[in-house]
Amino acid sequence: MSYPVQLTQSLTTKSGIPITFGTGTGTKWQWLKKGRGEDHQGTIDQNLVDLILLAIESGFNHIDTAEFYTTQPEVGAALAQTDKKREDLFITTKYSPGHSKFPALSNGPKEFFRKALKDLGTSYIDLVMIHHPFFNAESPNSFGYSLGSAWKELVDLKKEGLIRYLGVSNYGVKHLEETFAAVDHNPEYYPIVDQIEFHPYLQSQSVGIHEFAAKHNILIEAYGPLTPLFRLKKKNDEGKEEFLTHPLQELLPVLSSKYSKTDAQILLRYTYQKGILPVTTSSQRQRLIDALDVVNFELEQSDIDEIDKVGASFHYRGFFEGLF
Repeated sequence: MSYPVQLTQSLTTKSGIPITFGTGTGTKWQWLKKGRGEDHQGTIDQNLVDLILLAIESGFNHIDTAEFYTTQPEVGAALAQTDKKREDLFITTKYSPGHSKFPALSNGPKEFFRKALKDLGTSYIDLVMIHHPFFNAESPNSFGYSLGSAWKELVDLKKEGLIRYLGVSNYGVKHLEETFAAVDHNPEYYPIVDQIEFHPYLQSQSVGIHEFAAKHNILIEAYGPLTPLFRLKKKNDEGKEEFLTHPLQELLPVLSSKYSKTDAQILLRYTYQKGILPVTTSSQRQRLIDALDVVNFELEQSDIDEIDKVGASFHYRGFFEGLF
């Protein structure tokens, strides 16, 4: 029996198939490539290609990558090697606009997009996001682009039919408002997705984002939804990293036993039941199958509330600390 959830937006592949949860090719994959001594850009790691193919074979149709991850070539290779039709798959990538600590990887959104099309080996991209809002026209690392000017370039590409949907990542309310103003408050060109860090230990990446997104029909996607399953660590007062004990380590096994599901399935269902689309990944076929199976059970509201309560007692932000 299926227990579907009403999401703010119902995105589909070009052929009209509803998208699954996203399977990510993010920071961990970037580290894997660097760990093998591979160049930052332009290389293809067949091991990573095989993991993407495994996800597709397991039932995922939604593949998430980014310029910053350096995994666009692997996604492109997987698209070339899979038996699935391109129009039956949904590809997301993200423009890296630069940051105070590192420069943009392309001289603007249009140059990024040309490289992305080449890396992915496709004539269109389903969803293109701006990876974060922490840049401005005055920054030497952003080649003169602001949130508004970068967004308008992506809108031009959408008007040309090269991009099906536009979105953002890590945007708060003020960043979305600035983006709205850049297109003269025309909802046709508002972001349709905001992909943010979300898990029980960070239930709101920035103040008011969930309410604002719902008001403007913006789908929230979650990266890091399984964070409570990891060995979390922070620097102590002496600047040394130490592992943390966190409260869901006790609650999750209880819920897993109650529903006869894995801890990961409980967290993914928790996220999905809140109307948030998770992006997750695994190198194991059964875990990928388990992830897609979370549409086939439902958590009681009292258990959702308990995860909220226990999660709120412990704060953990994995990315962009101090910027919200």
